[in-house]
Amino acid sequence: MRILFLGDVMGRAGRAAISDTLPGLRARWQLDFVVVNAENATAGAGLSAAHARAVLDAGADCITLGDHAFDQREMLQFITEEPRILRPLNFAKDAPGAGARVFKATKGRQVLVAQALGQVFMKRPFDDPFSALDGVLRKFPRGGAVQAALVDIHAEATSEKMATGHFCDGRASLVVGTHTHVPTADAMILPGGTAYQTDAGMCGDYNSVIGMEKSEPMRRFITGMPKERFSPAEGPATLSGTYVETDDKTGAATLVRAVRLGGRLAPEGPPDVA
Repeated sequence: MRILFLGDVMGRAGRAAISDTLPGLRARWQLDFVVVNAENATAGAGLSAAHARAVLDAGADCITLGDHAFDQREMLQFITEEPRILRPLNFAKDAPGAGARVFKATKGRQVLVAQALGQVFMKRPFDDPFSALDGVLRKFPRGGAVQAALVDIHAEATSEKMATGHFCDGRASLVVGTHTHVPTADAMILPGGTAYQTDAGMCGDYNSVIGMEKSEPMRRFITGMPKERFSPAEGPATLSGTYVETDDKTGAATLVRAVRLGGRLAPEGPPDVA
């Protein structure tokens, strides 16, 4: 199976990159399943129903969120109506929606997608992500109940993301980090056949401070004083993410590549499928 995961969609620039690029990528790379993290797609904080529909219409099979899952209050209701949107498993016990779900890919194949929030350096305490993921992966073993299993670990600390990758090795097809908006250069296949990348990066304008227009973040770093609200940068966006190919019989990854297309970053991606 050919699977594409795209990192945090950041504001209008990120949404435009998804709408302009993803439909063509589905055909060009013959993608079987696409997951998009879109928790910053609406003004850099949360996801509105309209913007969720736009991402799904562009070709996403599943949207994951994160710690900003419900910054747009309409998502509290919309997530109960749209099963293709997932919030983190360990967000809160009473949070609406689901943190994991099995989806249908091409040819009727089953794909598990799960998301968890990290605990290290996060602004609020969340439940243990490891036990949350353990229960889901035991229930839906790759190569058994599902042909592939994807985990989005939305966390600050690279160490916590790497620990999650090793914890899921042999059980997930792909573990990929989100939240920090900067793509890492460590896309690899772990010993148990799990593809891994510490952070997929963002779909947004990299002439910025992690997707935000530069002046206000820089002012706060230099002076220690806020003056204005942050606003997403709106220059040409780079589409950043992770591409993985998996074996249907075992669910193990057979190929993984970082993806970077357009914008300011050097291009990266899988070999084009003839």
